[in-house]
Amino acid sequence: MYSRSDGFLPVTAQDMLDRGWDAVDFTYISGDAYVDHSSFGTAVIARVLESRGYRIGIIAQPDWKDPESIAVFGKPRLGFLVSAGNMDSMVNHYTVAKRRRKKDAYSPGGKTGLRPDRAVIVYCTMIRKRFKDVPVIIGGIEASLRRFSHYDYWDDAVRSSILVDSGADLISYGMGEHSILEIAEALDAGIPVKELTYIRGTVFRTRDLTRVPDVKLLPDVKRVKEDKKVYAESFLIQYKNTDPYTAKPLAEPYSDHFYVVQNPPSLPLTRMEMDDVYDLPFTGRWHPMYDGAGGIPALSEVKFSLTSTRGCFGGCSFCALTFHEGRILQARSHESILKEAEAMTQDPGFKGYIHDVGGPTADFRVPSCQKQLKYGVCSDRQCLFPKPCRNLVVDHSDYVNLLRKLRALPGVKKVFIRSGVRFDYVMADPDRTFLRELCRHHVSGQLRVAPEHTAPDVLRLMGKPPHEVYRRFVKEFERISREEGKEQYAVPYFISSHPGCTVKDAVMLSEYIHELHFIPEQVQDFYPTPSTLSTCMYYTGIDPLTGREVYVARSPHEKAIQRALLQYTKPENRELVLEGLRLAGRTDLIGFGKNCLIRPDRKRKEGNRSHEDKNRIHRKR
Repeated sequence: MYSRSDGFLPVTAQDMLDRGWDAVDFTYISGDAYVDHSSFGTAVIARVLESRGYRIGIIAQPDWKDPESIAVFGKPRLGFLVSAGNMDSMVNHYTVAKRRRKKDAYSPGGKTGLRPDRAVIVYCTMIRKRFKDVPVIIGGIEASLRRFSHYDYWDDAVRSSILVDSGADLISYGMGEHSILEIAEALDAGIPVKELTYIRGTVFRTRDLTRVPDVKLLPDVKRVKEDKKVYAESFLIQYKNTDPYTAKPLAEPYSDHFYVVQNPPSLPLTRMEMDDVYDLPFTGRWHPMYDGAGGIPALSEVKFSLTSTRGCFGGCSFCALTFHEGRILQARSHESILKEAEAMTQDPGFKGYIHDVGGPTADFRVPSCQKQLKYGVCSDRQCLFPKPCRNLVVDHSDYVNLLRKLRALPGVKKVFIRSGVRFDYVMADPDRTFLRELCRHHVSGQLRVAPEHTAPDVLRLMGKPPHEVYRRFVKEFERISREEGKEQYAVPYFISSHPGCTVKDAVMLSEYIHELHFIPEQVQDFYPTPSTLSTCMYYTGIDPLTGREVYVARSPHEKAIQRALLQYTKPENRELVLEGLRLAGRTDLIGFGKNCLIRPDRKRKEGNRSHEDKNRIHRKR
């Protein structure tokens, strides 16, 4: 959100003194650089607390080799808030091949090395060395998705709850506006942090389960770490207790007298509460101290984008949104979004293009069914998978009206939709108004869509619709684009090596890519990040929803083969593609036929050909 105010929250002791403060109420330590924009969790939580009168100091990317770097404001009156930033620090640092990334979009000038691995744990250790008796509350994506024992891809082992490993007092998990205010009010009232066992959206440690009513016990950590089947059973219990209306408190035993307890999630924000959050006085800029380094690259991705919703009922297995934002849709009002857009048009850098209007899924604007805000979402079924629920509300009208209003704003030339549309939701809508307006106004040549795969068994494990649904969507999109006089294409996004995907499945996907005459510039290998259904499958080899065994491509070599098959035209992939086709028993795809993916070895197949024939073959390549 934009504001006429140029004020940032204090980042130095002098900033604090200039405001007439002798101390801060909370010191917020973040692994990201300080960007005062509503897409950055640090800014949101800090501004929410500020709106209630709390004094907040920001320490962005402290020197993790110097414990004094977290003591900029001295001892805070109420406590420390700690986050790794908008990304898990390990995902931020490492590719799926576990190679160090060369850039960090959340750091000045994209520089790497300004935050440690496992940032939450490191920052909490620094705090405990310097301030032993101050409450420490951790939050953000890293803490939220590691709140119970979890498989850690980088260690290739099950780690304990981050609450145990960090020594923090509480986790504020998920979207933390409600829980952080309750925590602040309780601490401000003099309630010891160890007594804060009742707040929704928090995780705490206890030796006394009698204080937790209606608690459900998870398997103990020792068994979870030793037995993959038990791990899958524990994950399933957690997976079914992510709804704020139906979830029970969960307790994970670490011994006979020590537990990590998760309270049910916070209630969804109302529309008024959502509007209030985005109406806070964000400057919409990175802190001026980064100007010399060229600013913070991540801001450019969202600076001229509009967040309209939270939550997602899409149910993709590889996505952690179920554990973080939840499945219940929460939407801002048109008035709130239009107010932000109007302010955006006054920014000197605005060129007339709104880059996105959406959320986890752009075209979700209403809850998937009417009962959710009273009874919660179903714990044993999905809204869209394997086919749309008969109670699903399929309605694009509110989103269409919002987009029309945005297009009509003075100074707006075009409104793009880049956060992605759910194509099966579009196809479930008998009214093609949204799809027509998408083609007419909101695409510039290419629309990125995520079918993810083509193989039925892989799509089932991904929680994605049958491939035929995607094919029908593409036909409709191209038909309407032609009617609108536009040459536009759907550009598919695929994941390789997802649990359940064999080399034969990868070949099936490569055949579809060949049919499209489209070679992806980039292919994303499945990345086993904490707290997703797919990661549980990857680690255990079990689908926790059914208990059935799942094939998992684990070796780097097989992953390379599957990825190469999706980019079979690249010369450097030739040997891997040949190996993959032989492993799959699909040597029929090696040859000169129109359906073949790759040509035979030239020395063996072309040795007896005439010079003219050889030239012809080379030209076809």
